[in-house]
Amino acid sequence: MSIESVNPWTGQVEYRYEWRSAAEVDATLQAAREAFPAWAALPLERRGELLKRAGEQLRARRDDIQRLMTAEMGKLRREALAEIEKCAGACDYYAGHAAAYLREQPIATEAASSYVAYEPIGCVFAVMPWNFPIWQVFRFLAPALMAGNVAVLKHAVNVPRCADAIKAALDAAGLPRGVFDVLHIDNGQAAEVIRDPRIAAVTLTGSERAGRSVAATAGSVLKKCVMELGGSDAFVVLDDADLDATVAAAVKSRFDNAGQTCIAAKRFVVVEAVAGEFVRRFVEAASKLRVGDPNDEATTLAPMARRDLRDELQRQVQASIAAGAKPLLGCEPDASYAGYPASILDGVAPGMPAYSEELFGPVAGILRAKDEADAVRLANDTTFGLGGSVWTRDRARGDRVARQLQCGAAFVNAIVRSDVRLPFGGCKRSGFGRELAEHGIREFTNIKSVYVA
Repeated sequence: MSIESVNPWTGQVEYRYEWRSAAEVDATLQAAREAFPAWAALPLERRGELLKRAGEQLRARRDDIQRLMTAEMGKLRREALAEIEKCAGACDYYAGHAAAYLREQPIATEAASSYVAYEPIGCVFAVMPWNFPIWQVFRFLAPALMAGNVAVLKHAVNVPRCADAIKAALDAAGLPRGVFDVLHIDNGQAAEVIRDPRIAAVTLTGSERAGRSVAATAGSVLKKCVMELGGSDAFVVLDDADLDATVAAAVKSRFDNAGQTCIAAKRFVVVEAVAGEFVRRFVEAASKLRVGDPNDEATTLAPMARRDLRDELQRQVQASIAAGAKPLLGCEPDASYAGYPASILDGVAPGMPAYSEELFGPVAGILRAKDEADAVRLANDTTFGLGGSVWTRDRARGDRVARQLQCGAAFVNAIVRSDVRLPFGGCKRSGFGRELAEHGIREFTNIKSVYVA
């Protein structure tokens, strides 16, 4: 079966490829199995040298990789270049911090010696999405490799060349054969890979639906998995917020990457005292964004990654309007192949998709709260729990409210973002497990207690 990769700006098919055969899949898994013992035995310092070289290769190939990212999922050129640099930085970070994160921890007991060791477990199978086609991979890959694991990637079907570019960069960096490889396979083949005894664990970033399927398959064979799923982050604006800074952050958090970010602000929970002024400024600022060619530096809003995703977003918007939401800006597709303008819905309430579902595109929903307590209630009235932010001039107040948000990451006066120094992941239906920081590198290790009497 031939798979087509369509440029979301031009609508043209730019690349075709075939699913891997069963024999090719088997050869890839066998190579990973054979590579693991030697990679795990390699001194940590040497693994770090190779990972740093991988980062150097990403930087050296940045322009070529950027062009692939823009062609395959429509990312703005400047956003793609920043993403590549972030990945290279993650390689540097884990090369420098893995030793501390994986150091044996002595435990005081009555034994002559007792400690906790962190040992690699084998091959990690990664199922990754298209919205950050390089960063999502390195977010798991850099710590997994430094922990001594090997990895196989199934990337999203619309970014096959991005996956191959990652493989090429790691090969050029000198990683041994089998330590990292790519499988272009369908969902049925992916399920078989998960069940394969040569796979030790699974990590997925994607939708709740994908998470349910992959986690169920992994659970059926009792394999560790990390699930980083959807989000509908609350952006809580309190009555003492600095509106200049808050509105600027709101525009960036909602509309960067065409709004196709799991930790983007999606529900703007604004207390009534400042709601009118915030909404006025927000609409004014967002109205200046323009969809255009993502390779043009003048473009301020990328097209969506696929036309079917744009159509689904429009269905959610129309259903919300039919249920009583008020369109303040945009809310209709533009004339380009997969473009959708910056859009804002006011009066979002229960019973609307904009209230209860994730809107994975450039649409902001305004939820008006009576006061701080009501804002916290609205922020937590969701099945998702990935991130949330609080905006206030009072840091102590912001910290107090942030602690009440039911999410994996709460930021005060800052946009929610992934950071190699902080654990990343969610609660509720946003998934489980953590990536990044020391928590992420330990997810795919055997946390072993050793007791010597």
